[in-house]
Amino acid sequence: MSEDPEIEKIKQRKLEEMLRQQDQPKIPSGIIDLDGTNFDQVVSSDNPTLVDFWAEWCGPCKMMHPVFESLSRQYSNVRFARVNVDLNQNIAMRFGVQSIPTFIMFKSGRIVDKMMGAVGAPGIHMICKKHSQ
Repeated sequence: MSEDPEIEKIKQRKLEEMLRQQDQPKIPSGIIDLDGTNFDQVVSSDNPTLVDFWAEWCGPCKMMHPVFESLSRQYSNVRFARVNVDLNQNIAMRFGVQSIPTFIMFKSGRIVDKMMGAVGAPGIHMICKKHSQ
């Protein structure tokens, strides 16, 4: 069975695109993955730390990931971090996270604000502006 030459061209072009994308340097998002080993240390900072409680299977969580990453580059005085609730159920239970995504702003180890749901960029902007002053 012979391949269609047009399909072969398309495949080759797609392969070249993928290889070019791999070669491009990725801008680090600066988002910290939290677990039982580093959670308390990170959220105990004097600087505000916004923590995204999420799960791999959660559609709204996945929708918020690019928004969260993008805004992490805009607020240099706010730390951005994530907790995968499936892998860190003890942390989620400790802070009463019952629905995801949940965003909790910590300052000096204490909760200073909390938002639930896919709040989009406006929600993340609001909580960051409020606590980064």
